[in-house]
Amino acid sequence: MTMVAVPTRIEARRSIWLAPCLLGLTILAGTAIGETRLPFETVLQTLANHLWGAGYAVDGIDAGIIWSYRLPRAIVAACCGAGLALTGVVLQALLRNPLADPYLMGLSAGASTGAVLVTVAGVGGGAVSMSLGALSGALLAFGCVVLLAHAVSGGAGGGRAAQSAAAIILAGIAGSQMFNALTAFTIARSANAEQARSIMFWLMGNLSGIRWDDVGPCVAVSLMGVALCLWHRRGLDAFTFGADGAASLGINVRVLRGSLITATAVMVGVLVSKVGAIGFVGLVVPHAMRFLVGTRHDRLVPASALAGAVFLVAADVISRIIVPGQVLPIGVVTALVGAPAFALILVRGART
Repeated sequence: MTMVAVPTRIEARRSIWLAPCLLGLTILAGTAIGETRLPFETVLQTLANHLWGAGYAVDGIDAGIIWSYRLPRAIVAACCGAGLALTGVVLQALLRNPLADPYLMGLSAGASTGAVLVTVAGVGGGAVSMSLGALSGALLAFGCVVLLAHAVSGGAGGGRAAQSAAAIILAGIAGSQMFNALTAFTIARSANAEQARSIMFWLMGNLSGIRWDDVGPCVAVSLMGVALCLWHRRGLDAFTFGADGAASLGINVRVLRGSLITATAVMVGVLVSKVGAIGFVGLVVPHAMRFLVGTRHDRLVPASALAGAVFLVAADVISRIIVPGQVLPIGVVTALVGAPAFALILVRGART
């Protein structure tokens, strides 16, 4: 027993140091690589000037690209990747459905509708920001899904908890289609050609407009998500045995499910308002991490957050350099990578 425990502790200690190092290197790579090729030395000198006042002589335009554009973009990409991956972990655990993610629950669709209503239809008369509109849309979609699921399952709980989870998924699909239709209707009715083009680009995932003002909310909700998931890690583990099994272990199923899904709705609303709806992160990353670290959430939660951050920063870098002179929507890259990866995960899962 001793020979098994020692390597496990060593690996745990290494992961504590390796995780922030890997995340820092990923953000540094996202800052160094972009549409305009800049010397890596210039990147390091610019960061040293702003962080420690080093006083290196750096061209003002290069410094602006690095500090005001690339660095906040890389940080927000990392936060969004971590947050979306965590939503997949939570929804797949609570609903015991491998396909559960923000898209399936209608959260991304609701956030997109709220953002489009504010920016295109002028809801709020300019007093409501796009972020608040997206957050309101995600919460509204979540409320509609919950009400519909409650009506379908008749307030199921206890022995009917499995039926309740299935009702939530079906209600999420219906809600997603409804809010997608509302988004398309709003664009068709209120947007001109240029607005429609920019909105469709944003809806597929766009980090081009990210600035330092966007970093704070994204960092806050991502850290909140990690902390909340780690706090409820035992409850998430208990859902491995199903909602009824979790209830028999003393878990308040309704409270845990309601609080965590509400937290994911808030997180998705904030993130989508900044970068648009990005698919496959919350679907693929949790499955990939289960292959690597297992199903225990004390390992799965930080591993998924880190992998999601690395994945989305890498996808953003690829979206900027894959087509010379043009930036692709980041959702195109995540779909091109995520769809085959998810198919591979399904095939390997079926063979094991």
